[in-house]
Amino acid sequence: MSHLNPRQSSSCPEAFVTTQWTRVLGARGDSTEAKAALGDLCAAYYAPVFAFIHRATADKEAARDLTQEFFARLLTRQGIDTVDPKRGRFRSFLLGAVKHFLGDMRDHAHRLKRGAGQPLETIDFGTDTSPALQLPDPNLSTPDREFDRKWALTVLDRALAVLSNEHKLAGRSEQFEALKPWLSGDSDHLSQADTARKLGLNEGAVKVAIHRLRRRFREVVKAEIAQTLNEPAHVADELACLMAALSGD
Repeated sequence: MSHLNPRQSSSCPEAFVTTQWTRVLGARGDSTEAKAALGDLCAAYYAPVFAFIHRATADKEAARDLTQEFFARLLTRQGIDTVDPKRGRFRSFLLGAVKHFLGDMRDHAHRLKRGAGQPLETIDFGTDTSPALQLPDPNLSTPDREFDRKWALTVLDRALAVLSNEHKLAGRSEQFEALKPWLSGDSDHLSQADTARKLGLNEGAVKVAIHRLRRRFREVVKAEIAQTLNEPAHVADELACLMAALSGD
């Protein structure tokens, strides 16, 4: 993914006018628009939260239940009311919120084991011999790193989906599928000459098409990132974090 240069400017300034996260913060969860925007963001970034919870939960289905419960609470209890708008990043808010949620769930499970008599929630916390919540394997990436990695992959997947739809509408789906490996990093064993013959183009035209596709990919990735920020100035920093998460730095 070296073609994603965080220092390159985007030609999509319209993406920075009113972002999803800006609308959420501006209304502090009170308006229908803000709630819809928060719902869209939560649906889009389900995967990072699930990955984080799964690192703390041995059972996949239990992790899925916890993730569903987390988002249900976030969407119905005005979970953004205490977030500091100056922090500006939906990614940071979401990670902090899921950590707080897991802490509450652990406390609740401990109270139940002590016989506090509180009603059970519809979440499986395992048994004494097979607990659902466990310490992570120190040889694996940390939950925070896994969250960021899944976040980065989600951003890229969403950008690829946008490009796929653009090419479909333009009647160029075959070309996009043929050139997509040069975006996803799967082109090591592919030949641009062979691809050109497959598409009925000359090799020079394919090189130009790949260059344009990469440029458009950068624009769409930055626009996607911008939707989760409330300050355009943060896009370059967030993109740098995304690249670091993908490289494992």
